Amino acid sequence: MTSADTVQADGLQTYCDQLLAESGLRMCAAQRRRVAWLSDRLGGATVHPAGSEPGRDHGVIVLAEPPSGPAAELLYRSLRTDCAIVIPFGENPAFDVLKSKLTDFGTIGPSFDGPHEMWWGGLNWRPIAPAEGARSDAALRVVSCYPRARGDDPARALREKLAEFEIACDIVPIDTADGEHMRPSEKSGFMLRMWEEHREPLLFIEADATLSEPPLLPSFLDCDIALHKWNRWEMSARTLYVGRSPAAEALLRNWHHIATAYPAVWEGYLLDQAWSLTSSQMALDTVWLPRSYHAPAEDAGTPRHTTIIHNLPTDNSDLGPDAEFGVAMRPARRASRSGGRDAMIVVKSQAASNDAITVIMRDIATSDAREMAASIEAITDAFAADCGGFGRLELALCPWQDDIGSAKSAAASTNNRIIEIAPWQTLPADLFRTVGQSRDAGSVVVMAGQRG
Repeated sequence: MTSADTVQADGLQTYCDQLLAESGLRMCAAQRRRVAWLSDRLGGATVHPAGSEPGRDHGVIVLAEPPSGPAAELLYRSLRTDCAIVIPFGENPAFDVLKSKLTDFGTIGPSFDGPHEMWWGGLNWRPIAPAEGARSDAALRVVSCYPRARGDDPARALREKLAEFEIACDIVPIDTADGEHMRPSEKSGFMLRMWEEHREPLLFIEADATLSEPPLLPSFLDCDIALHKWNRWEMSARTLYVGRSPAAEALLRNWHHIATAYPAVWEGYLLDQAWSLTSSQMALDTVWLPRSYHAPAEDAGTPRHTTIIHNLPTDNSDLGPDAEFGVAMRPARRASRSGGRDAMIVVKSQAASNDAITVIMRDIATSDAREMAASIEAITDAFAADCGGFGRLELALCPWQDDIGSAKSAAASTNNRIIEIAPWQTLPADLFRTVGQSRDAGSVVVMAGQRG
């Protein structure tokens, strides 16, 4: 990047930061960078007023209020193909209707300076994908592994294509405990070794896949991780990009830790849980790769419209062996957000304590978007001001009663103290101190009060 490009990028970042601040939108640094990144590629950004049509001269539309069903349809129909929608309160299920009409491009997790999940998407990938024949300046190394017992034949086609495309690679056999079957812990362990051995971003591709074009999209996206979701909810480890960032490394280590602890669970769910854990603790910048990076061989279509073709059927039988497994989390993952059974954000304090407190936010389906966002910020700010001696805060958003039960059960299983609150309730300044001093360690503190 030249000095002139740097000045222009800095000016665009400053403009986007001011736009968001003037609109009262609290975003972390990674989220603000993504808004500026989109503006650089698609055009100016604007905060979209509720009930109005988007301006035709803006490429990035920041949507802070969830539209009704009819309004979401009108907004969808009015979008240009070279527009992107940014939702700064992506954790709110009230936006799910609009998200379902769009292609989800990415999600950036919350952090203390921006305690919300940011979602971004649009009509299709074409406006932000690299031009045909373009080569990224960023280095990229493709890595893959396969059970030694299977022999080298399955990986031959992938090796040959990468050599043709002049892309560096490490495709190696590994010893596996189950012969020709590779456990998720063995795959994640391999990825960690590659991470420690190399300095380039890594793109894992299943060894028996074939390429129809260079897999360069992830290296253009400046993200922490990139992967594909089957049916918009089930995470697949067959194509997995890992950037060179602390957040990317944390995801790898969490994935390996969980996969080692639960060897009988299928890898898609293990990766999902590692993503959820990492995203709750830091602003993990995730990109959801298009189907062209995870095309089944049986419906690959023409090579022009695919990049990575996997040797698997068109259904998801390759992934989850139990069709009902993980049903509860599917609506949230289809909307690229945390669910009621996940902690949306985890905040650590300076207290030298292993005690944790879980705040369950209920009634979010009937709350105003700004009201809910303000409540999330009030909870994290109150904990930062006075943690009450707790070492960790976990905030769970529960739109339904069964989500509340699950969140309580999860918190109780780790001996967390529990507070239940609605978005419209006011927090006392000493809330965490008062709960921390309470002798009734097994109780659930339910904040009382009526909607004003």
